[in-house]
Amino acid sequence: MMNFNFGSVIGQIGPNYDPLFYDVMVYIFGTMLFAVFLLGVIAFWLRKKGLGGGTAKEKWTQELERYFQREGIGMIPDEKHHW
Repeated sequence: MMNFNFGSVIGQIGPNYDPLFYDVMVYIFGTMLFAVFLLGVIAFWLRKKGLGGGTAKEKWTQELERYFQREGIGMIPDEKHHW
């Protein structure tokens, strides 16, 4: 019969096998954290500036403002609109 030691098999995949295991894990984890941070910064920039460099967001807000003025929709209620 073959003498099978389960601990020797497990020891070959993990920190017992490679002395740089924790260094590589910290490097990979740090890289993932930096990637998430970078994506967050990019998402915030796109949220603030828009895809058109700031002009796209301002354009639709100006168009919406013109629509409100044309339709007479405002903060002060008038006789035409009852809401």
